[in-house]
Amino acid sequence: MKNLFNFFIVPVLLLCSFQKNSTLSDPGNKASGAEIRKEGKIVYLFFRTDKEVSGKERIVLQEKKVAEGKLKFTPSFDRNEVEAGDFIVILSDAGGKEITKQLVKNPLHPEMEVYEKEGVSRKKIPLDNAEFSVRYSYSEQIQTVRIEKVTESGNQLLFTQKL
Repeated sequence: MKNLFNFFIVPVLLLCSFQKNSTLSDPGNKASGAEIRKEGKIVYLFFRTDKEVSGKERIVLQEKKVAEGKLKFTPSFDRNEVEAGDFIVILSDAGGKEITKQLVKNPLHPEMEVYEKEGVSRKKIPLDNAEFSVRYSYSEQIQTVRIEKVTESGNQLLFTQKL
């Protein structure tokens, strides 16, 4: 009798313990798939920059992707970190009002680690073309993207496009 009890009862108890949804849980606490999708979207903008013969940079928006998710941290713009050659990406509304700014370190002169006999050092490497990207939380207000290059004499507008 004891063997028969173990044979039927133990598998039933194991089956019940591995169930994912309990009948005791409150079904009102769960979010539906539509609510989860409304939580947030991230927009990625992929750019390519080329140095022309005249020395001026040409920027092209290669791709725009929208993905589900939420940014863990929002990139901040710190004026103290800006150096000549860096790009400032400005996202604005239809009226031209700035919504957010992001700093992109000079993509045509990236700082790379170089391993030599003396040890590890950092050097800026000049490139003729490069790719860079920015990301931001989706907002219906953001309508245009503008990219300015920081120069010794001020900012130079390189790129403007409607999104």
